[in-house]
Amino acid sequence: MIWFLAGLAIWAGAWALNVRLSHSRLMGSRAGRLLVPAIFGLTLLVVWEFVVRGLQVPGVILPPPSAIGARFASELPTLWADFQQTFVKGALRGYAFGCSAAFLTAIAIDRSPFLQRGLLPVGNFVAALPIVGIAPILVMWFGFDWQSKAAVVVVMVFFPVLVNTVAGLKASETMQRDLMATYSASYLQTLLKLRLPAALPFVFNGFKIATTLALIGAIVAEFFGSPIVGMGFRITAEVGRLGLDMVWAEIAVAALAGSAFYGAVSLIERRMTFWHPSQRR
Repeated sequence: MIWFLAGLAIWAGAWALNVRLSHSRLMGSRAGRLLVPAIFGLTLLVVWEFVVRGLQVPGVILPPPSAIGARFASELPTLWADFQQTFVKGALRGYAFGCSAAFLTAIAIDRSPFLQRGLLPVGNFVAALPIVGIAPILVMWFGFDWQSKAAVVVVMVFFPVLVNTVAGLKASETMQRDLMATYSASYLQTLLKLRLPAALPFVFNGFKIATTLALIGAIVAEFFGSPIVGMGFRITAEVGRLGLDMVWAEIAVAALAGSAFYGAVSLIERRMTFWHPSQRR
């Protein structure tokens, strides 16, 4: 009971601290904007630890963060090998293939009214298919190594990027396109100098959505067949052995990798679309 009350007291104190920081001048700096979510995240971990220990929750149901951290530190070589197999080989390669193919297909669709009427409805249908139904089929087609995981990722990221890019290519205003026509600009010149720059916020929106889908797709695909390495394989194996601390360690690796991937794409977006109102302070 003491652990539980201590957790509540820490939560209340951290909440009051965050409220004060949110209304202080410190929030005008980058350090201040990072401090509030950092305190909030650390508070969640501390409260999690105190509540689990105070209520004596069994480790096979919910292990405390200290146990997860200890397992994380002791299994770093295994976690690194799983990260390389799932993220670097499967998710990252599938992301690159899928986003590139979607971008080029969107340009082809923009040029062809036939593809606009024919391919986009089919794309919406395929995007609605459940990943748990597609993944085992692609694993049987491409084998148990990273190729099948990359194929699942391609299917998952292709249509979100395609739809956002097609919408972005229509974002330029009619007056702007008329001005380019007045200058006798060709389709390629209009595409490169007007329509693609105007489409970049939409394109990067699709890229950011795809960052989370890529990692999810690679992990889910490993549930249906994988070498004896990978995040999905490890989660499945450890759940069977009731090793919930290792499962949470893999989840932590996936969360960190996904957040870093999303942040990297957002940073590139900020550099390439600095002129857009969404990037102005």
